[in-house]
Amino acid sequence: MKKSLLTLSVAAAAVMAAGTVSAADFPARPIQVIVPYSAGGSTDLSLRVFADIFEKNFEDKQMVIRNQPGGGGAIGTSAAVHGRPDGYTLGAAAQGPIAIKPHIGGADYEVDDFNFVGLFARSLQVMVACKDAPFTDFDSFVDYAKSKKPQVGNSGAGGANQVSAEAFAEAAGIKIESIPFQGSSKARTACIGGHIDAMVASPAEAKAAADAGQMTPLFVMEEKRIDLFPDTPTAVEKGVDFTWSSWKGLIAPKNVDADALAWLRDAVKTVATDPAFIQKMTDMGEFVTYEDAETFEKRVHNDSDVAKKVLEDLGMLGMNK
Repeated sequence: MKKSLLTLSVAAAAVMAAGTVSAADFPARPIQVIVPYSAGGSTDLSLRVFADIFEKNFEDKQMVIRNQPGGGGAIGTSAAVHGRPDGYTLGAAAQGPIAIKPHIGGADYEVDDFNFVGLFARSLQVMVACKDAPFTDFDSFVDYAKSKKPQVGNSGAGGANQVSAEAFAEAAGIKIESIPFQGSSKARTACIGGHIDAMVASPAEAKAAADAGQMTPLFVMEEKRIDLFPDTPTAVEKGVDFTWSSWKGLIAPKNVDADALAWLRDAVKTVATDPAFIQKMTDMGEFVTYEDAETFEKRVHNDSDVAKKVLEDLGMLGMNK
């Protein structure tokens, strides 16, 4: 009887040991990253590039992308926030569902309900004048907006583009009329057609339209000018203390294993600084920016505070709660 019990104890210990992964072995199985949008969008494509470079840097490790769209990104983000905290379930950190959605409503989480792993890219924004607009540069745009409200298109009510346009207007002391569309492509069509005065666009779409004579870049929402528009000023150099960009990073559940989290944070740095990753992302029109967890968290909280103020001024705070 004693021998049988001893045998069972040894067997049980062996099973437990087999199911235990030490910090040195992490990750011992594929890491899943939940993208809160449909396949084919910029967030999805960026994460797929990230996963590809991740697997090339860590040859025996795997990263799987899982799309879980819906609720303006809140459904997939919620799944990541409430995922098992073992380091094997992460979320694609996107500005809309993390810094904006909790203020509007329809999200079962807040900005402090998860761990930041790291930021690896930003999507820059450019304010452009549309066809037949009554302004062609930063100064004439601001002068016009001091007496009239230019119609500024965006990719959706309460989205990052509307928040950035309204936040700039407040910083510049002007008024605008935000015109929401169902997606950036429809806003771009309206802009090219001369149905609105201006819009917030990505550098890539602004460059293509500007080269075709369909849009005129007014200013870039960065601290310094960018290579794609060397002759286009920033709001900062024009005396308006305002910058804004969307971002792409990784988040993990709040109580995630500490050793796993440390490994993942180092992995983000490895991938984000890989020349192959930088080249592929740049070719896609993304601006590769590595920020560690602490710096990334500060950025997110700042954007969240700005978004809350804008939404409150627009009467949209908590409208979906």
